Amino acid sequence: MNAVRRTAAALAAATAVIGSVTVGTAVIGSAVVGSAAPALAATPSPSPSVAIPAGLYGTADPTYDGVWRQSLALIAQDAVGVVPADKAVTWLTGQQCANGAFGAFRADAGKPCAADTNSTAVAVQALAALGGHDSATDKALAWLKSVQNKDGGWGYAAGGASDANSTSVVIGAFAKAGLKPQDIRKGAASGSSGTSPYDALLKLALPCTGADAGAFAYQPDKKGALTANADATAAAVLGALGKPMTGSSGKTTADAQTPAACTKTSDPERAALNGAGYLAKALAKDGHLTSALPGAEDQPDYGNTADAVVALTSAGLTDQAKPAVRWLEANSAKWAAQAGPAAYAQLILAATDAGADPRDFGGQNLVDLLGATGPTPKKASDAGATAGATPAADSADGDDGTPVAVWAIGGGLLLGALIGAALMFRGRRRQQP
Repeated sequence: MNAVRRTAAALAAATAVIGSVTVGTAVIGSAVVGSAAPALAATPSPSPSVAIPAGLYGTADPTYDGVWRQSLALIAQDAVGVVPADKAVTWLTGQQCANGAFGAFRADAGKPCAADTNSTAVAVQALAALGGHDSATDKALAWLKSVQNKDGGWGYAAGGASDANSTSVVIGAFAKAGLKPQDIRKGAASGSSGTSPYDALLKLALPCTGADAGAFAYQPDKKGALTANADATAAAVLGALGKPMTGSSGKTTADAQTPAACTKTSDPERAALNGAGYLAKALAKDGHLTSALPGAEDQPDYGNTADAVVALTSAGLTDQAKPAVRWLEANSAKWAAQAGPAAYAQLILAATDAGADPRDFGGQNLVDLLGATGPTPKKASDAGATAGATPAADSADGDDGTPVAVWAIGGGLLLGALIGAALMFRGRRRQQP
């Protein structure tokens, strides 16, 4: 769903596992180096340049992706009913800057903050999913609104040119917080309706001609031309639908068997369906997307394939996503083990949205594997006592390493009314904007 955060980050990651390193919600292989947006996620690093905080998921250097991978881990855990450890949530909230924004990582939260839209937006989505963090999310959303571009979109850095990935993840933040993205407008004054994030996305949609009909570009090139980008398209489908990164679980429309033909449109939802049709076509040959990183064209793009699954299911093309789900089940284990928590989170969201079992995905329990990369989630008995509350620092007897009991709402294990009520209070069902 998102491309390489910075050129330097991409180059560093590429030296580790070229073409298969997770980047934000996608992989490095899904973007051209230097053209990208959100956060680098979980590149294995034998010698991190900073100490790994106790509450952080993953053991790789968090300099470029700490907030991103932490937020994805929390989003994925919430999506499957797992209550994260207090220290994991406290670490994330402690990364917030004084102005409400988030940056990729601050080893010392007392030092100046290098904020960016992607880290801020994904942190909002995580904290909104968990509940009980309205003050933090309100401040973050106010900052995002303050740095909205004149065209209605966002770039990775405040004031940077709008791109499909950044604009889409910010749309998801407003949507997850219960706001209507179409109402987040720049320049809405003096009789002008202003520009919305959807206006920015529609400018990045390719026309309904040629092999790339319906795709989205990351950004226009220097001459204003648009080049199809599968990573940007997966992000933009969710963005144009006004959905957060969790997408829609298992929804199917009349287009589920065959995507509708690409149609010239000024309607964001129709543009999203055009983009989903492009993704379905791109996945049809091999069941996966391939890397767009120079020199890695023949390598599968695991992360972006997972993101494409979420995009397709959210657009109602659940059947079109199933071959990619089967391919991921058969082939993603090694990639995820190398890439770490963000990769496991991507796979969990893809599996959940497509109706697969994230606890038996190609023979692997993705939920447990994600949990093993960070602080032990809460036991079910502990979760009920603090559901919906803002986490405080862990007590001496908290997070004791006891394996978490994961309970599915409506599943076969009944804890009784107390836990059921607590889970309902936490709003464990995903918000569908």
